[in-house]
Amino acid sequence: MPSSQRTAALASAAALAGSAVLLAAPAAHATVVDVDYQCQTPIGQKSAVSPIDIKGVRSGSGYSITMSWQKGVSSSPVELGKGAMSPSATITLGGAETGTLNVTGPANQAAIPANTPIKISDLSGTYTPKKSGKVTFTPGTLVIKALGTTTKCNPTNNPGPALTLDVTASGSGSSGGSGSGSSGGSSGGSSSSGSSSGGTGTDSGGTLPKTGPEDSFVALGTLGGTVLLAGAAGTLWLTRRNQTARR
Repeated sequence: MPSSQRTAALASAAALAGSAVLLAAPAAHATVVDVDYQCQTPIGQKSAVSPIDIKGVRSGSGYSITMSWQKGVSSSPVELGKGAMSPSATITLGGAETGTLNVTGPANQAAIPANTPIKISDLSGTYTPKKSGKVTFTPGTLVIKALGTTTKCNPTNNPGPALTLDVTASGSGSSGGSGSGSSGGSSGGSSSSGSSSGGTGTDSGGTLPKTGPEDSFVALGTLGGTVLLAGAAGTLWLTRRNQTARR
């Protein structure tokens, strides 16, 4: 096989291998975690365990984060009519970035009977990366407001992260992708590599600098012309000198 074809084949194989590695890298890692909530209610302590999952979807320069409960938590000694209960919660950030993310959701769409677990609607919020790297999302405190009262439910079993994203900080040249390896395409970076303020890689005269064999030919031609002119000048000077001597 000619060397040029062999080189092209190796380059294609390397590109395919790189693509395979990128495709194999997980965009995000999500798992359902069991959270043991201890709730301080107006009528005393209540507890409940609910599986919770957290999902992240790319949205502009950030992510839309959704927190979902698979089972109800706490309860009310009286019926809660439609729209009487409004939930909110916090998600603890870890890894490359620390802090909390607040998520909220709509009030209950149907009446909740007395003494039955309160089903929490999906809560959502927007997360915009400030640092690049792997960021974890762990269920935090749940707050339930109803009939003028506030109930706080705190995780007591130290649950693990329900979501891990590999993100890129906004404005660092490309946006964070979701999950491991930034979920999403690129954003931000407006600078072009190899460019200057006066144009794209051009010199001050607006023309590309000349390099390569053609320059060698020009240089050799110039040198040859100089030698030829010098030789002619020398011959002319010698001729005139001889003529003067004869006279």
